[in-house]
Amino acid sequence: MPYYDYRCLDCNRRFSLFFTYAEYGVKPAVCPHCGSEHVQRRINRVRIARSEESRLESLADPSNLEGLDEDPRALGRMMREMSREVGEDMGPEFDEVIHRLESGQTPEQIEQEMPELAESLGAGGEDEGGFGADFGGEE
Repeated sequence: MPYYDYRCLDCNRRFSLFFTYAEYGVKPAVCPHCGSEHVQRRINRVRIARSEESRLESLADPSNLEGLDEDPRALGRMMREMSREVGEDMGPEFDEVIHRLESGQTPEQIEQEMPELAESLGAGGEDEGGFGADFGGEE
């Protein structure tokens, strides 16, 4: 939609205005708060719309997976990014695991400190491919 963001140079307030493409640059931008025409256009960040398939493909890029088994912080960042891309709330346990990974805890340490989490996931011990294996730990 052709909404444009501005900042009033008189009252310092930010606002958005709708202009058709024919009106933009012809019709003056007026601050709705103080009525001033002394305004400055603000340029926002560019957003790129991508398909779900494209987002998931970028997550599967092998270059994104390098070092995950050695760096719990990188694993936490990757898991947070995957959660964002999928767009689903994964629950408080998932958030806790990500927080612990990003603070430097290894998957093995998390599994030792949160055994109920591994049990709730239906994971067995390390020899059965438990929590550590699911989250980048040694298999």
